[in-house]
Amino acid sequence: MNAQKKILIVDDETINLDFFDVMLSKLGFQVEKATDGIIALEKVKKFFPDLILLDNIMPRMSGWELTRILKSDAKLKGIPIIMFSALDDVKDKVEGFELGVDDYITKPYNFSEVLARIRVVLRNRELYAQIVTREFRLNLAEELCADIRRNLSDFLKGIQEINGLVASIKCAEAGESLKAVSEKSGKVRGQIAELDSKIEKCIKEWEHLKENEIDLPALENQIRKNLSQE
Repeated sequence: MNAQKKILIVDDETINLDFFDVMLSKLGFQVEKATDGIIALEKVKKFFPDLILLDNIMPRMSGWELTRILKSDAKLKGIPIIMFSALDDVKDKVEGFELGVDDYITKPYNFSEVLARIRVVLRNRELYAQIVTREFRLNLAEELCADIRRNLSDFLKGIQEINGLVASIKCAEAGESLKAVSEKSGKVRGQIAELDSKIEKCIKEWEHLKENEIDLPALENQIRKNLSQE
């Protein structure tokens, strides 16, 4: 999991930045650093980390302010945040969680605990992404079914019209009726081709989504495991 994960560390204390940079890089994470919230905001947009380790008390822009900005941005609000603070106050923690912080660690901290929390947050995000993928697949299936119903309805109407036109050949000039039959037949063929194209597109989309899908039993086991570790 670590090799593909990017972590942005935001802290105004250089010693903390260097420590986490060395330790997390050795574990295979890709690490970027920022000394305040303003710099961090620019790096988030360029680096787009999988997780942010964020100190709360910083100059120019606090961790709370940065969190508020990130969570108000549709493209960035999904990035998980673990906030560090020297304030061991329930009110401060509640405020952080209400802003959208995923976890809250009070200084001084133990690196082993921080690493464990990082892994739990990342796993939970992966599970959430799987749930979102399943929801998308269900919506896709519903849309396809509705689309098939509409197309089949149009197709049946087209067949009925063709039957009517064929019957009318006996009662009208054959040339005009045959022309109408041909035009209607071409329209129906077009509808069939369009439906076939949509089905093919849907099948490809489903296959793509299933490549990295986790089945429900495994999903449930991972959730139980994560809960037992927290």
